[in-house]
Amino acid sequence: MAYTDAPIDTLQTTGPVLANDDVVDVLNDLLENSRDGEYGFRACADEVKSPEAKLLFTSRAEQCRKAEGELVALITAYGGKPAEGGTASGALHRGWVHVKGSLGANSELSILESCERGEDTAVARYRKALKQNLPADVRSVVAAQAEGAQRNHDQIRDLRNAARARD
Repeated sequence: MAYTDAPIDTLQTTGPVLANDDVVDVLNDLLENSRDGEYGFRACADEVKSPEAKLLFTSRAEQCRKAEGELVALITAYGGKPAEGGTASGALHRGWVHVKGSLGANSELSILESCERGEDTAVARYRKALKQNLPADVRSVVAAQAEGAQRNHDQIRDLRNAARARD
């Protein structure tokens, strides 16, 4: 997926700031996204052989877990109840990674390709959230997490490209 949209840090909104319930909805969507990322990166770490890729995926899972904690704190601060679990599509994605592994189709390249698709989704969800008129404290956390998701995507894309060059 090509990112032709404006850089994340330049996304601007106008109009009234979202009501607390709407802020909680946006944050819960990102919370599910973070959980999908954590679970997905851990699934990828379990399937790859390369120590470099294992370390990368484990580190990214930990970043997602940290993002989850930040989002839970904001959801609670805005009077909401944190969503439980991740998304159905995230569960399907993780299942696909494990199926590839059990069938012996878990080349580092195929795992990286799957992971990049997951990060495409994460970046898109953050972009959608940043198009909302979020309160300043929420926007700063979401923007920082969005930048992290973009860095994850770009690093995984680069590793995927290197794996393609080796094959």
